[in-house]
Amino acid sequence: MTIEKVDFYYFSGTGNTLLVVEKMEETFKKNGVDVELHKIEDSDPLKINLEQTIGIAFPVVILSTYHFVSDFIHSLPPTNGTKIFMVDTLGGVSGGIVGPLREIVKKKGYNPIGAKEIQMPLNIFYVEDEKTNQKKVQKGLNEAHKYALTILNGESEWGRVPVLSDAINLISRGALKLADADFHQKLFIFDPEPEKCRKCGICVELCPVGNIQMADDEYPKHGLNCEYCLRCVSLCPRHAMPARFNYKGKTYRAVKAKEIMH
Repeated sequence: MTIEKVDFYYFSGTGNTLLVVEKMEETFKKNGVDVELHKIEDSDPLKINLEQTIGIAFPVVILSTYHFVSDFIHSLPPTNGTKIFMVDTLGGVSGGIVGPLREIVKKKGYNPIGAKEIQMPLNIFYVEDEKTNQKKVQKGLNEAHKYALTILNGESEWGRVPVLSDAINLISRGALKLADADFHQKLFIFDPEPEKCRKCGICVELCPVGNIQMADDEYPKHGLNCEYCLRCVSLCPRHAMPARFNYKGKTYRAVKAKEIMH
């Protein structure tokens, strides 16, 4: 399979997906493939170059992925054979994204050439110790390297388990709607701790859906459209944004805030 250039569209919450994308980018480039990275939250799906191979990368959330990531994929323009591959990162299981996503892009005329799910450290509910997380990161990056090679060698696959994946996707959509509900948003809202927050505004810049606002000389304030990517919680340099649902308030980040924002 001949691939000359990859336009790689990605979203990374606390850095796992970014590390995987950068490892794949490194492998592609070492094998003579030009790669350009694009943040999904800053990209217009209607302006993608259909003459290039497209990569999509994102974290798994509630067995599927975030609304704005799904919206990006659903809004991709129709084509006639553009190669496309996907990779997701997850701390547990998915089941509701690989198959349904394959059907979406196939109906739009894309050629789905590969799909890979890569286990990385969990950043929600229970965060493991640093040594365990580092081992998972290294294993995940090794898998990312091998996956990139299978794409270049024409050995990658993008399969689908029709009934099961569709059923899990339906469950996921219901759970995501629950997370969208105002009562859920109010219950788990991320309010900064005044004694720690320095009003630097990093969380405002990090939020991929513009859910955090801050007026002059005020603390950051969350709206009710949070998608729980945990950027604000995990990447705050002062750890000023606690997450009620994380065990003992422990957080995880694979990279620093500046690496996400660059």
